[in-house]
Amino acid sequence: MGSGIAQLAVQGGFDVTLFDINNEVLSKSEVFIKEGLQKLVEKGKISSEEKTNIVQHLTFTSHIENCVADVIIEAVAENMIIKQKLFDELFRLNKDNTIFATNTSSISVTTLCQDKKYAPRLAGMHFFNPATLMKLVEIIRGEKTSEIIIETLAGLAKQLGKTPVICNDAPGFIVNRIARPYYLEAMQLLQNGMADITTIDHVMEATGFKMGPFKLMDLIGIDVNYSVSNIVWEALGKPERLAPSIIQKNKVEAKELGRKTGKGFYKY
Repeated sequence: MGSGIAQLAVQGGFDVTLFDINNEVLSKSEVFIKEGLQKLVEKGKISSEEKTNIVQHLTFTSHIENCVADVIIEAVAENMIIKQKLFDELFRLNKDNTIFATNTSSISVTTLCQDKKYAPRLAGMHFFNPATLMKLVEIIRGEKTSEIIIETLAGLAKQLGKTPVICNDAPGFIVNRIARPYYLEAMQLLQNGMADITTIDHVMEATGFKMGPFKLMDLIGIDVNYSVSNIVWEALGKPERLAPSIIQKNKVEAKELGRKTGKGFYKY
């Protein structure tokens, strides 16, 4: 997701620094982005010269001291403590008017920056996978988020060719709240022996969905999807209808996380 957002931003004409503590991850990100740009060249959407120019505006770093910018979009693991530690450090390094955005798909923006000095400057900016293609971006307003920050991030999303939707902070926001039954009911059907994975996906795609629930979970990452299910379930008081699936839990424990590990509900 971080690589996709970085590619999107640098294609949009911005100078972009992509940070990760793991150099191996950075190397994979660089390959991913350059391959994505090459595909655009092959499709005739950009020229080779444009690709070269775009790459020159992209920097990769494993040193957080280099993460100084006008806008910082965080896309780390869906873990409150990890995100808070990162934002605390970024706040220390950056200027007073830097805008902070979290790409969280389910963690409360309000809770994330509770009692933090940067709370008025932090909002949710939730992209969907793949970030370079999916048009929707959720802009999430925390309780203390300044309205000018919301307006600026919505404007940035439009500048990147996206369709921003502004929503208040709530479990799962809009999309992931509505989408829970799509995944959970599919896994319930599978668990009860009503139909197999390929049949369920085929039926949903035949009715108009671009991807069946199992293919989509593999694309998103089963660990990410499972984490979102847990966060939404717990935040809403653990209603039975939204209880996370044991099928996903077993996949996460087996490290069969989807496309990124080569195996999830399907093999890749």
